[in-house]
Amino acid sequence: MTHKDRLAAIQSQMRGEGVSAYIIPSADPHISEYVPDRYKCIEFASGFTGSAGTLVITPDTAYLWTDARYFVQANEQLEGTGFELAKLRVQHAPEYIDWLADRLPAGATVAFDAKLISVGLAQQLEAQLVPLGIHINSDRDYLDPIWQNRPDLPSAPAFLLGEDVVGESLESKLARVRAALKKYRADYHLISSLDDMAWLFNMRGSDVKCNPVVLSFALISQDKAMLFIDTAKFSEEDQARLKKAGVELETYDMIERAVSAIPGDSILIDPRRNCYALYKELPKEVRVIQDTNPTTFFKAAKNEVEIAHTRQAMIKDGVALTRFFKWLEENIGKTRITEISVAEKVREFRAAQDGFIGESFDTIAGYRAHGALPHYKATPESDAELQPEGLFLLDSGGQYTSGTTDITRVMSLGNLTEEESIDYTLVLKGMIEGATARFPKGTRGYQIDAITRKPLWDYARNYGHGTGHGVGFFLNVHEGPHVFNPTPTAVDIELGMITSVEPGIYRPGKHGVRIENLVLTVPDEANDFGEFYTFEHLTLALIDTTPVKKELLEAHQIKWLNEYHQQVVEKLGPHLTEDELAWLKEKAKPI
Repeated sequence: MTHKDRLAAIQSQMRGEGVSAYIIPSADPHISEYVPDRYKCIEFASGFTGSAGTLVITPDTAYLWTDARYFVQANEQLEGTGFELAKLRVQHAPEYIDWLADRLPAGATVAFDAKLISVGLAQQLEAQLVPLGIHINSDRDYLDPIWQNRPDLPSAPAFLLGEDVVGESLESKLARVRAALKKYRADYHLISSLDDMAWLFNMRGSDVKCNPVVLSFALISQDKAMLFIDTAKFSEEDQARLKKAGVELETYDMIERAVSAIPGDSILIDPRRNCYALYKELPKEVRVIQDTNPTTFFKAAKNEVEIAHTRQAMIKDGVALTRFFKWLEENIGKTRITEISVAEKVREFRAAQDGFIGESFDTIAGYRAHGALPHYKATPESDAELQPEGLFLLDSGGQYTSGTTDITRVMSLGNLTEEESIDYTLVLKGMIEGATARFPKGTRGYQIDAITRKPLWDYARNYGHGTGHGVGFFLNVHEGPHVFNPTPTAVDIELGMITSVEPGIYRPGKHGVRIENLVLTVPDEANDFGEFYTFEHLTLALIDTTPVKKELLEAHQIKWLNEYHQQVVEKLGPHLTEDELAWLKEKAKPI
């Protein structure tokens, strides 16, 4: 069955039930960014493999709504499928709701599967469409009837981490959640988001590619903590540890029944991180309090144990990348190297490091024009061979038992143009400015975003993605609640938060530049004007100085770059061979 056949089968079901529009988001019942194979619904229906998008299907048309990161990829993957690209103006915004409101008549029906739509999104659909006389049907799954051999839910083992790794016991974390419930005056708390679950219960697994999470739900009150999970995933020892901490284990599929039978008067739920299907199961008499999961804030501020482990993970990652950069320089032009083989080689160097679990996301290895695609992933059809000229962009990361890494570097392979060197230097300026900012307590991500973009704006350059995202501890490479982007997100940058700083410049058909370090929010100084914070650079890896146009850098930026490279040499040196260290010292010489 082709994607065109699948689209026709969906539209046939819609016509049979009088449905005017069907919405398929990129999500699962946990409203995850990255989903298990069973819930790769957009890929099944349309062939699009990006991690962000929404399909909106009418009886006669079909659109994928996604943002600028995926425009080129979407155009390629949607060809011949019957789907067309609808370009989002604002990343993640449900702009298709206005589109539906403008086009559908009163009496029309919009349908979706409530298991795949967040509470907040369902409420937004209802708020905008119902007043127009448009009906909402949230109980429709048009994919399952046509999805032959649909993947089962993952059954890989899960495991618990010790307090020596995560720095806080399960009992302590439950106490913090219960204290938060008292402030909300809530009797119960429903948690669905998988990284919150992993953090709270100190558990990890492999149910989602690149994200060490476990499919599960939790219901927590002052005297009970119920964990809904495939209990066979845990060893008997881990089951005993959970029960000792007062956790009651229930099967994964019992969550709907438990939610529908909540005896309390009130429940706290996060409308962005719970599916509408569970919300609908709540008894009508229960008062629903909607706010961000307390664990999302707790998780974002790393403790000293997590920070110490993360610093060790960065050393491991830096050693692996140093070996890769050296290998690439010594082999480019001598042996066939492609984007796919490069990704495999990077993984090989990381896998040699102690505690390596896997990649933290699919490696983005883009040579020349492919570097201009921020979320490019090479396929056998697009797999470009690297030549000793032009720019090569590598965005990659690792999951270690001691932390999560995410780093982007761009390497000169030779014979750069003036434009390539200028773009590279401006991106470097932006990264340095954002990641060395001093800012007062209470500063928010959109302010750091502007500081980072300023050196690019000075030259009338910009980029279409955010400047930075939160990063978990041996967890999801993307985590909230904070984010560095132009959206006025009302979340302060707190001590202990780990965030990426990754400005870029992209020239379609030519080249792309992005330079990314992970930074830790740390205290700077306190004076009559209040408390000030700054960032500690966690990432430890060479930044190629070959493309740098020194005259475009300011004195403090040159000073920072030279001092950063000195730190890279000092911290990675003891873990490198004599030959590797000599190579790194040469490459990291002051400019």
